[in-house]
Amino acid sequence: MKALNPYLNFNGKTEEAFNHYKKVFGGEFATFMRFKDMPKNPSGNEGCEDAEPNGEDGNLIMHVALPIGANMLMGSDVPGNMPQAETGTNISLSFHAESREDADRIFAGLAEGGAALMPMAYMFWGDYWGMVQDAYGIHWMISFNTMQQQ
Repeated sequence: MKALNPYLNFNGKTEEAFNHYKKVFGGEFATFMRFKDMPKNPSGNEGCEDAEPNGEDGNLIMHVALPIGANMLMGSDVPGNMPQAETGTNISLSFHAESREDADRIFAGLAEGGAALMPMAYMFWGDYWGMVQDAYGIHWMISFNTMQQQ
């Protein structure tokens, strides 16, 4: 099933922000994961090793998802070893494809005139995932949940 959801990035404020959103919109988190819970050597994920935070950054939020109606509000903190989020540009659009081929097609189309930030690859959480900035400066996360193949 195709879906398009907003993805918010914060500099250490994700937990605070999402607890506020949960209070406002209601519901329970579908996912709540800290960086320290990430596997130490996620196999097959070139580029992920740069995202592994050190020390106190391990307590930051790697991924949180809050269902709001038929949509999902998602977010994460930006570890100190990565370029920090800036208010106004700290949002990405997360597109969930129906197939790996669909994910590759969408990724390639959005990368035209833009830049592949993280090439499509299988990730330790089970998705085929990549990140791209389109020609208009918009950040997109493209994913295909490999569990859909079964």
